[in-house]
Amino acid sequence: MEEAIALARQAAALGEVPVGAVVVKKATGEIVGRGFNRRESERSPLAHAELSAIDEASRTLGGWRLIDCELYVTLEPCPMCSGAIINSRIENVIFGAYDKRFGACGSVITLFDLPFNHKPELIGGVMEQECAGLLSEFFKGLREKKKK
Repeated sequence: MEEAIALARQAAALGEVPVGAVVVKKATGEIVGRGFNRRESERSPLAHAELSAIDEASRTLGGWRLIDCELYVTLEPCPMCSGAIINSRIENVIFGAYDKRFGACGSVITLFDLPFNHKPELIGGVMEQECAGLLSEFFKGLREKKKK
């Protein structure tokens, strides 16, 4: 999670919402994919941290099935990212802050409870205060900037 937090800080430094993600091969503990939010810089609704990390992991491992892999992400995945998690066969999802507006891993809906052929295990609230704090600081800074 610490690497995901470092990636979230990179996103914030670029003016992006601070979300970071890593895909880890469980057997070795090796990070095989990294990503951070780039929606503003890429002007794309698809440029989420999770999708970037999943894409890089697929390229690193040479296939789309990320069996024996875990995803660490600083913010609860949205429905789009949860769909990519299901499709890539990631085994475990570990996230930091809950997302009461868009979270699809317990906050708004738990997409993994639906009858899909793959059901990742979920662990939420890991380093939650630190992950949520990054988001709070970022949005506080935006509000202060708008006031000026």
